[in-house]
Amino acid sequence: MAERHGLLDPIDGRVVLVHRVDRPAMVLGSAQRDVVVRCGIDVVRRRSGGGAVLLRPGEVVWVDFLVPRGDRLWDDDVGRSAWWVGEVWRAALADLGVEGTVHQGALEKGRWGGLVCFAGRGPGEVLVEGRKVVGISQRRDRSGARFQCTALLAWPTDVLVDLLGLTPADEALRDLEAMAAPAGVDSDDLVRSLLSHLP
Repeated sequence: MAERHGLLDPIDGRVVLVHRVDRPAMVLGSAQRDVVVRCGIDVVRRRSGGGAVLLRPGEVVWVDFLVPRGDRLWDDDVGRSAWWVGEVWRAALADLGVEGTVHQGALEKGRWGGLVCFAGRGPGEVLVEGRKVVGISQRRDRSGARFQCTALLAWPTDVLVDLLGLTPADEALRDLEAMAAPAGVDSDDLVRSLLSHLP
């Protein structure tokens, strides 16, 4: 798991990486303080920002998009650069009967967003009925950008609150349930639909 969040070779062409989660892990953002995660699951730090993401088999679709600098999909504006990624996810979900919108505003961390990815909203992320279903983090270097994306198939707020020790727990649980939701689609169907919408 850790190797999927580390440094990459220089990006010299478009690449799509579809990852399969084979064991539970808590993935922390690059600027996130260390947390004590309970229950002994793997803890990994990614090189992009944002809050923690809980990865468990069958509960997320995890896809990375790599785009070289100079590609027509490249945008120097860090926020705007993720819009096309969100649009691909939005179209894929729409084909499966789930209508969403792409967040094109500024980063909105809210109360828990610094701790939990899906408790905030960032540019390009996909919302369904105001709740986040696709989270996106981004890492850039001289050669290009890597967009790490996670779509929720489950949203185990009680597990997140417990693993991260969020307090007061009842408020955290209520707030997290209001901020995100599972997409309500099959993982393989979503991956197929996503790949069919790539520019």
